[in-house]
Amino acid sequence: MAVGANEIRNATHRRRSIVICLLLVFAGVATGRAVAQDEPGAEDIADVIVEPAVPSALAQFTTAVENREPVDQVSFVENDVRSIIFFSDLRQLEGRTVTHRWLHGDVVRAEVAFEVRGPRWRVWSSKDLLEDWLGDWTVEIVTDDGEVIAAETFTYTDAGR
Repeated sequence: MAVGANEIRNATHRRRSIVICLLLVFAGVATGRAVAQDEPGAEDIADVIVEPAVPSALAQFTTAVENREPVDQVSFVENDVRSIIFFSDLRQLEGRTVTHRWLHGDVVRAEVAFEVRGPRWRVWSSKDLLEDWLGDWTVEIVTDDGEVIAAETFTYTDAGR
């Protein structure tokens, strides 16, 4: 049985996400439209955790963001849902620009850039979806020097199946 390019890419993205999570653990951390926010002095448990020395990003797809946090995590979405949000919690990237690159298969559908203005910066972008844009969608978090520091994938399926 032949392995397709999408399967190889998805496996690579999964491995990259695992590596980033492991880096966070070993570094001492236990834990379309765009929005970016973090307020100086905002009280949050993450503010007292030792930050990793290397840039990192935690990311997930969600249906909404409340109080600067995703309300859920989704991996499969039916095509009766017409919008999805990609949330990122960026660390040690202050002063840099990062981009959410939205890919449908191998086609770039959108790129949303953010200026990171603090040592921890939470950002999110959303994508309106057409009902016939079925299949795998990936969002890569790309730094201003072109490095992909995280990527996540969701599958958009036919609600009638």
